Formats: sequence, C-alpha cells, structure tokens
Amino acid sequence: YNCVLTSEELRIKMKKNRFKNKKRVVVKIGSSSLTHPKTGNLDFIKLERLVRELCDLRNQDIDVCLVSSGAISVGRKMMGIKKRPKRIAVKQACAAVGQASLMMTYQKLFSEYHQTCGQVLMTKKTMIDNVSRKNAENTFEELFHLGVIPIVNENDTVSTYEIQFGDNDTLSAIVASLIGADLLVLLSDIDGLFTDDPHTNPNAELIETVEKLDEKYLNMAKDTTGSDVGTGGMATKLNAARIASYSGADMIIANAKDVGVLHKIFEDDFIGTVFLSNKDEDFYIPDFIEENMG
Repeated sequence: YNCVLTSEELRIKMKKNRFKNKKRVVVKIGSSSLTHPKTGNLDFIKLERLVRELCDLRNQDIDVCLVSSGAISVGRKMMGIKKRPKRIAVKQACAAVGQASLMMTYQKLFSEYHQTCGQVLMTKKTMIDNVSRKNAENTFEELFHLGVIPIVNENDTVSTYEIQFGDNDTLSAIVASLIGADLLVLLSDIDGLFTDDPHTNPNAELIETVEKLDEKYLNMAKDTTGSDVGTGGMATKLNAARIASYSGADMIIANAKDVGVLHKIFEDDFIGTVFLSNKDEDFYIPDFIEENMG
C-alpha cells in the first residue's frame, strides 16, 4: 500500500486543516448586515445567531474579538433621522446614542450564553501614539486572559477623521495586527472577491484563494458600497487584507447573510475568499496608518 500522497491530495489535506488550529480570531460585521434593509431596525435574529457563533468559538478556547459597526445607524433610527446624516455633529450625536444601545443589546445576548463582553472604542491616535497603543494592547490581552470577548468600534463620538474617512474593515485589520490575531473574518454583503462586480456582471467568478495580494488584485476593487448604512466597499476590504497579511494573519471575506459561516470556516466548508498571510517583518502598523490614512 502506497502511503505517499499526490500533490493534489496533499493540497486538499492542507486546505481542510488550514483553520483548525487558529487561536485568536477577529470577526468584523458591518452595519448593513445588522439591520433590516426596509426599516433600518436591528435584526435581532441575526444578532442572536452571531453571538451564539462567537460564544461557541470561545467555548473551543479560541480568543474572539468582534469589530461591530452599527452605532450611527442605530442611533439615527432611534432619533428618527431617516437619511444618513452628513454633518459631523449629527453623526457624533447618533453615535453617542447608538453605541450605548448597541452595547446593551450585545451584553444581553452574550449573557444568555454565559459569556462576558466588553467595549473597546478606538481612534487613529490610539494606534499612532506609542503609549496609547501599548495601553490598548495590554487591555486586549487582559480581556482575553479573563475570557472576555472585546467588542470594538471607532470612537465616532469624539473623532472627526474616522467618521469622514474611516471604515471598520480597516479598523478590524488594525485590531488584528495589534493583538496578534492569526485570522480575520470580514462578514459582508458579498461572497468574496470576484473577477468583476457580480451585481452587474453575471459572469463574474469568485476568487477562492489569494496567495499574494499584488497589483492585479488591488486593481479589481471598486471603491463603492451598495448600502446607505455602511461605509466599506471592496477597496477597503483589500486594504484590510494588506494589513492582515503583512501582520501574519489569514483573512477571509464571507457573506453575512448566514452568520453560520463562522463555524463552517473552521470546518473548511464555506464559500468565500481566503487571503493567505505573507508576514512582513518590516511592517510597522503606525507607519502604515500615517502613510495611508493621512
């Protein structure tokens, strides 16, 4: 009996085991994935399923961090503002109201699964300032040590730059770099990276694996988003992939339509795009932020 695997068998075997031993995972979900499209109200069924998935990962002794959008959209709904506000002051007011409500909802849902969550709000300065960055890193490490699931968002209430130009795709990658995560999952409104925009081109094909993120892939991105709730298009996701990959983490884009995709990822039975890690020892996240984020 020949026990030597062919190259194709070896490739399949490696693929099936690629996420099995991940120890620290960052999951990002966007505003449009958390709300009902017709009303803008929170989708409690999806939220509950998301929380259940995260708690189950935590029960497997995996450190889990959630980067959650939604503060501004929740706040704007609570205050009866129908259209997405343009003035910074209005956005900040919406964030102040919405962040408290969103965290209250998360805490209630996580408690039903006997899991503690904690809120971490970050700004660009958090990462650029050496003292602030180290303090944030220490806070995350202690939260993980205590078995807490951190829920991260940009501090939109006091920030102006992040509200105008920021997005949580990039933030989640920055968090993954900061905490040394080995996997970042972006739950979006699309199955992954396609050869063309699948909304307009029915012949567009899903790219399952990106071994190295080069200019060929970066040029595929269209800096658009199909929702008036979210801020991130494919360009922001590819930017996140750069940060995650250089930091030594794999990244996955998967569809948030079924948040059950999270446990399927660890079973290697999912639809999405995997960006393989290509760790760059010279990559320094504060320099990247200053050079690429103004």
